[in-house]
Amino acid sequence: MGRFSGWQDKRSGSGLHGSKRESQDGSAEPGQPLSRSLRVNLEALQAVFEDAGDIVIREFKIGAEIEAFVIFIAGLVNQSLLYEHFLGALMTDMNEAPLRLDKDRGDPLRHIKESVLTVAGLYEAKTLQETVLAVLNGDTALFVEGTDNALVASIRGSETRNVGEPDTEVTVRGPREGFVESIQTNSTLLRRKIKSADLKFEPMRIGTITKTDIYVVYLKGIAADGVVREVKQRLAKIETDSILESGYVESFIEDAPFSLFGTVGNSEKPDIVSAKLLEGRVAILIDGTPFVLTVPYLFVEAFQNSEDYYSRPYYATFIRSLRWFAFMLSVFLPSAYVAVTTFHQELLPSRLLISIAASKEGTPFPAIIEALMMQIIFEILREAGIRLPRPVGQTVSIVGALVLGEAAVSAGLIGAPMVIVVSLTAISSFVVPALTDALSIARLILIVLAGFAGQFGIMLGIAGILTHLCSLRSVGVPYLTPLTPARLSDMKDVWIRAPWWAMRKRPLGLETKDKIRQTKGRMPRPPEDDASY
Repeated sequence: MGRFSGWQDKRSGSGLHGSKRESQDGSAEPGQPLSRSLRVNLEALQAVFEDAGDIVIREFKIGAEIEAFVIFIAGLVNQSLLYEHFLGALMTDMNEAPLRLDKDRGDPLRHIKESVLTVAGLYEAKTLQETVLAVLNGDTALFVEGTDNALVASIRGSETRNVGEPDTEVTVRGPREGFVESIQTNSTLLRRKIKSADLKFEPMRIGTITKTDIYVVYLKGIAADGVVREVKQRLAKIETDSILESGYVESFIEDAPFSLFGTVGNSEKPDIVSAKLLEGRVAILIDGTPFVLTVPYLFVEAFQNSEDYYSRPYYATFIRSLRWFAFMLSVFLPSAYVAVTTFHQELLPSRLLISIAASKEGTPFPAIIEALMMQIIFEILREAGIRLPRPVGQTVSIVGALVLGEAAVSAGLIGAPMVIVVSLTAISSFVVPALTDALSIARLILIVLAGFAGQFGIMLGIAGILTHLCSLRSVGVPYLTPLTPARLSDMKDVWIRAPWWAMRKRPLGLETKDKIRQTKGRMPRPPEDDASY
């Protein structure tokens, strides 16, 4: 916070907190119209912003006669714009051409707005509540004696993080820019990707205390009207005092709040969100977080990566097949090992069975206890590696896994095959990061079922998980689309990644208004006559 020499600073309050508060003389309330008396408005604002050291109120005169003051939050305004194009214009230009309060010539604010200030974002606030909210958002409000409106100028300039590559979604080939905590910067990043007037940003504000700005983003003419309407209705129903991160909003709008599987997607990359918007989805931008929510979110999206669409389709298809295989391995390998070694030893080859039996000789715990212990230890190491500073976290993860695994096997507490199974499961779970949280819990459930009922328990668990997945919806769209209900045309982007020229239609499961992405006959061909070269 900086002080401004020669200024009379009036510093006060932390905000309205969603309630009405009267000024010291009771002459103005936040929800009531502003007064024509400059002194009444000044005292009302001082009462609202009491004890707030970052609030700056600067009193001055326009010309030689008209008293005025501006109010803003230090650190949230662009000081160069404030000096040169706002206060400079009012205190310098107006002295050269003094403005007089002439009742026959109208409101002086109108003259200032139309002929003096060069700031682009200008509007008039009519109530104290509206003015306070504008100031809290980083705008600057001008009050002039004899007028019952405040002129609000949008000259925000707070410090923000520079656009850079996100750590959570690293790509080898593709754009390296990521969203930041500023909603204005994030909306600009999307505008740079989609240069269309049909890209709509509908503003909302949620949180009685934080009053967090939110944009509902969609492509008009592509996104289904019902999906857009449902998203806005769910957001409008949120009644809470604070929204600090996208996870707050996600928990209020998801279809199945008690499910292990998330039905709202999130991403830090503008190219991913732009691609989803072009497919007919709706994005939700929240001020203060680099994560943008997208709905509807389908199960198959967890196996899709932005780099799949920047690489050749053959390798992308191979990698996507590996993701599905790693997913199956991560879910079923520990439970299958427990079931086979406990109940179904006859399924193993004799040499492998003898090797496993020899490694388990002398271990005090049954397979189910070993599996649960190792899974819990792995989750502890993973959490420690994430929360600690990066250099230390990597060391803890690697050294902890090696030391604990080797020590447990040497001490005879855990069999060596179990360490191999858990290690392979852990590596496989990182291949599909979007499902890591859900798979961690589902894996433990299947291990318990396998330990008590063998393969029958695993099949029972699979049936329960599939039934649950089939019942899920994301903003009304079936979660397993296009697997069930099956849509053959959408299978070009599920198990495989077809070439771009072959994916002529947008996903039919999203029920978009414009289903055609491109016309037929886009497959590239060599020239018919080589002599043309």
